[in-house]
Amino acid sequence: MIRTWSLQDGRQSLVLAADREHLPEVVYWGPRLPDGEDLTILARAHMLDVTGGMLDQNPELSICPEATRTFPGQPGLILRDGDGTPLLPKFCFEDADEGQDSLVLTYRDETNTLIYRARFSINPLTHMIVAQSEIESDHDLHLHWLAAPVFPGPQQSDEVIDFSGRWCGEFQMNRTPWSAGIRYRENRTGRTGHEHFPGLIVPCRGATNTRGNAYGFHYGWSGGHRMVAEELPDGRRQIQFGDAARMEHVAQRKFKSAPLYAMFSDDGINGCAVAFQRHLRDQIVQFPNPDRPRPVHYNCWEAVYFNHNLPELKEIATRAAALGAERFVLDDGWFGNRDDDTRALSDWEVDKRKYPNGLNPLIQHVHGLGMSFGIWFEPEMINPDSDIHRAHPDWALGGEDQILGRQQKALNMALPEVRDFLFDRISAVLSAHDIDYIKWDHNRVLPMPDAAQTRGSYALIDRLRAAFPMVEIESCASGGGRIDFGILERTHRVWLSDSNDALERLRIQHNAAIFLPLAVTGSHVGPRHCHTSGRVIDIRMRAWVAAQRHMGFEMDPRELTADETRVLTEATAWWKANRDWMTRADILRLDSADPSVIAEQQLSEGGDRFVVFAGVADTSSQIAPRPLCLTRLSPDVMYRIELVNRADAPALSRGNPALKSGPIELSGQYLMNHGLTLPWQFPLNMWVIEGTKL
Repeated sequence: MIRTWSLQDGRQSLVLAADREHLPEVVYWGPRLPDGEDLTILARAHMLDVTGGMLDQNPELSICPEATRTFPGQPGLILRDGDGTPLLPKFCFEDADEGQDSLVLTYRDETNTLIYRARFSINPLTHMIVAQSEIESDHDLHLHWLAAPVFPGPQQSDEVIDFSGRWCGEFQMNRTPWSAGIRYRENRTGRTGHEHFPGLIVPCRGATNTRGNAYGFHYGWSGGHRMVAEELPDGRRQIQFGDAARMEHVAQRKFKSAPLYAMFSDDGINGCAVAFQRHLRDQIVQFPNPDRPRPVHYNCWEAVYFNHNLPELKEIATRAAALGAERFVLDDGWFGNRDDDTRALSDWEVDKRKYPNGLNPLIQHVHGLGMSFGIWFEPEMINPDSDIHRAHPDWALGGEDQILGRQQKALNMALPEVRDFLFDRISAVLSAHDIDYIKWDHNRVLPMPDAAQTRGSYALIDRLRAAFPMVEIESCASGGGRIDFGILERTHRVWLSDSNDALERLRIQHNAAIFLPLAVTGSHVGPRHCHTSGRVIDIRMRAWVAAQRHMGFEMDPRELTADETRVLTEATAWWKANRDWMTRADILRLDSADPSVIAEQQLSEGGDRFVVFAGVADTSSQIAPRPLCLTRLSPDVMYRIELVNRADAPALSRGNPALKSGPIELSGQYLMNHGLTLPWQFPLNMWVIEGTKL
């Protein structure tokens, strides 16, 4: 007997089938099948032949591969009994709960008194499949590994693309060819991490950003993860995601994976990107005031660091408001005796030396300029040189002889008394001041991986959100060290990287757009002389790179020349004029024929307008720019095309291409197949092109 189930939307079908009482496997995942397809015949057609050197029957590559069924690869579950005895579960079918766009499968192991449950849902608007697994018992168990429901890797794929990075160098793409064995990545730092973003793209042969079939995955958990992309000896492939192994230090009766977000795209990597962007923006992030335009930020960190001085901050705020800023964020250094990064973390009380009359004089000045006010916290961390550490050294996570990071330890967020203390201190600051924004930082990895730490942090944020529902929260962790859909269920913005180097941000933003929309992705105009790279970059490049995402400034505005002030003010005004539709736009990575050009197209929700950002990141190998092909336009429609910043053309751009002279009208067919021919430009510059459907 073969049991079958399916989920489908307008783009894709996902078909699961089970032989007898066994756990099911995904037997089809791809373009939508015809409504009359016989799924039982499809399941039989999926079966592999048997030949020499094999078992008499192929073990299922199920949604939780079982070692007890002679599965030859990575199992989906590794358990020990409460006394440490290894368990080898063998699950049998118990129940299926089928909804219109959901499926819950329950399986039982009578011998070990275990229940395995897999949940699937599909969103018909975003095309996102969400899959989650859980295990239950009537007695305590030790969990070593639990994969979210396992998906097959496509046979038509030659490689997998995953994401690594470092501080100030997040979202680096790695392409690894499929081969016999495992591509195994594990993040054990206790946070999502710069090093191993929990995402995977599996392009089919010939896929690019703009065309071909591709599969996308993201594991929505902030505490570290494991990813397995394995090719079995018989050629089948599996994709597994779960919490990092051995993260549960206490025996429990119930465990569950985080949600695994997965989708199929028939529109290249951009199809995956659009699904991730829309699902995160529209289904996961809960903005306190969704109708409010995303405000232009000003963050004072790279202007003053720890040297807080009220008259100076007021002057900076005044200049920032004149540039177009709408929110002023007071960063690190306002509390305790925090004069550098070696002391006072966890002493969350206003520093009377720097603010003898408290924060309200600064807040009132900021509000008088028409800006709202935000403030920096790093709640999960503690300095040994702090009043709270001296009073409660037992609150610190890890051993006494641990290696410090930035002269700090992590607080043990699993302790209720720690969460209560932090809630009281943070809520006291929020209650006493008109604050609508928190920059929530996390500047070191944990001394030991522990899932309870992540759950404790989630609980604190959830409690604060309930108490202060109109306060937005930004997730920052040394920049991009905690970016995932789990933290974004609770926050509203991410600080993508501590690098304000526009060249580095151009690449980081380009790759992060596979998962993140403009609405949540902070990007700031940094100082002329970048503090993290030492590079000096023109204000035009810095301004337009910031305008690609949720725009802000993070430098000392007093350093700006008159020309820089004019350029930044104009670019900010342009962003404000366009932010409403750009916030809802799809960010589409373009396939540039010139590898020195990193380009994207932001296409409005209705497709009636777009903007192209074409960043010249390096010197081209050829003399003249190659045409840049656009995507997702209507081929038979005419578009009005205008180069927004044509005045930025340098003297060496001596010709007269049409875009330099004024608006032109071109068909979608031409723009997608021949492409835009842009004027020549020096490296470290950006062309900005607006398009409007006629």
